[in-house]
Amino acid sequence: MKIAILDDYQGLAKTIADWSRLDKDHDVKVFREHLGVPAEVIAALKDFDVLAITRERTLLDRATLEGLPNLKLIATAGMRNAAIDLECCTERNITVLGTGGSAQATPELAWGLILALARHIPTENARMRDGSWITTLGKDLAGNTLGIIGLGRLGSEMANIGRAFRMNIIAWSQNLTDDAAAKAGAERVAKDELFRRSDFITIHYKLSDRSTGLVGADELALMKPDAYLVNTSRGPIVDTNALVSALKAGRIGGAGIDVYDIEPLPRDHPLRSCPRTVLTPHLGYVSENTYQMFYTEMVEDIESWLAGKPIRVLSA
Repeated sequence: MKIAILDDYQGLAKTIADWSRLDKDHDVKVFREHLGVPAEVIAALKDFDVLAITRERTLLDRATLEGLPNLKLIATAGMRNAAIDLECCTERNITVLGTGGSAQATPELAWGLILALARHIPTENARMRDGSWITTLGKDLAGNTLGIIGLGRLGSEMANIGRAFRMNIIAWSQNLTDDAAAKAGAERVAKDELFRRSDFITIHYKLSDRSTGLVGADELALMKPDAYLVNTSRGPIVDTNALVSALKAGRIGGAGIDVYDIEPLPRDHPLRSCPRTVLTPHLGYVSENTYQMFYTEMVEDIESWLAGKPIRVLSA
């Protein structure tokens, strides 16, 4: 079998998990660079039987899948991957298997962004290296309001940590109930109220047609002028043009962004030059424990499929 490991930007897949058994009997190739547009993906992968992929880094839509005639198995990080056309996979008899995931890695990064914004850590770090001393005034977490958009597994973890910081926790999602919010230690509020009241807003929502553009110009206009927006979920949930305009006009306090409409983020993207931002390159799940889980279980997935007993099946 020809097996491709895609988007291994850091070259860690083969060091953080044991691929030796697969290497012994199969041709395993690592692609460190993002392959880009569908034509480039097809050109690079048309001879491969198996793809091991990280969630939503490479698009495997119908047009791409139809250009991969040898493809029989996709092993993806996580049990959900919006970049894979599962219906097309079923039609083409391509098995899709998943892995476990972490409920801590992304919330931990989100809190890193919140703290970096609140206390201007990147700015002060840079100015310390230039020989400066205190130049900014930080914003307290205790007593301020954290607004959580999406109070599922990750959002609930954000609420737990927010309470430890003695913050007031409010939350909104389209199907959130008072009881579910209370169970997570939050107050359910209307969407507009969340944007008006929050000092920090953090997004933990699944990307879908319904959630694309969920945070746009109208929502940003409701925010306090010193409030911060943090997105570690998916880029298209926030209207990027509206966010860039709000930041450049100084209408919000700032933003911490880990996810983008286009990834990797182009060098000339306007977000890179926006003021009052902390930008990270989709680090939400990039942690040692998470990677060990992803890649170890991808190996297990491939071996289980080769043995005729596939596990963690998303589509068969």
